[in-house]
Amino acid sequence: MLRCLNLAALTDEELQLLVGEDRAVGLLPEISRARLDGRAVAGPPVHEHLTFERLEERAWGSTPEQARSLGALHAAMLAQGAEFHGTFYLPVISEVRHLRAYTLEPDTTAALRWSETPESARTGRAYLQLMTWLRDRASGVACVRTTGSPTLSSPSLSEEIDQHHHPDASPAELLALHRGYVLRHGRGQKLGADADWTRAWQASHALNLNAWVRRGLLIDAPVCAPDPAPRPATP
Repeated sequence: MLRCLNLAALTDEELQLLVGEDRAVGLLPEISRARLDGRAVAGPPVHEHLTFERLEERAWGSTPEQARSLGALHAAMLAQGAEFHGTFYLPVISEVRHLRAYTLEPDTTAALRWSETPESARTGRAYLQLMTWLRDRASGVACVRTTGSPTLSSPSLSEEIDQHHHPDASPAELLALHRGYVLRHGRGQKLGADADWTRAWQASHALNLNAWVRRGLLIDAPVCAPDPAPRPATP
């Protein structure tokens, strides 16, 4: 049976971040009744595994402004010494489904995220995500993620993911901040010469799924909310 997000188990803030303020206002009466009755409200589907479909390279960007932003961010990542691994489409996540993948020695994976078909102003902006898995989890944190996303993640990420949000930082600033956050916890796991960059994102997705199960956010349902309802913004 399909697993869906339980909208009734979200906080009001998470609901608003997930579906937008206007839609959240419209849903709140139903959500409130469901909470009082102890009922679940089936939301969008949540998939067990992420899927990365490689795309042929072309001129990307849904608007000239977005195309310029993508070009500038890509060039900035290469200038920071990042290795580029291609462009991918992620069909099972939110509307921000396009991703350019990078790795930065010795321990960081990076993603340039955007949507070729943005459904709202909040998803029309390209942004970077950086992630490093830690060698030692003594602090209770498994990995550090630093994002330039214009919006916060919803539902909230696993407590084992130390996420930092800097929507106005340049790529160089974001990388410097990220490395500082990693140092707070010790050292990152070094990337092997033939490391599969997707493993880091799959593993963080698994952490989130486990956290959402503990919170009662996932339910088995015969039918989930249909598109165009937004989906959880992971990885």
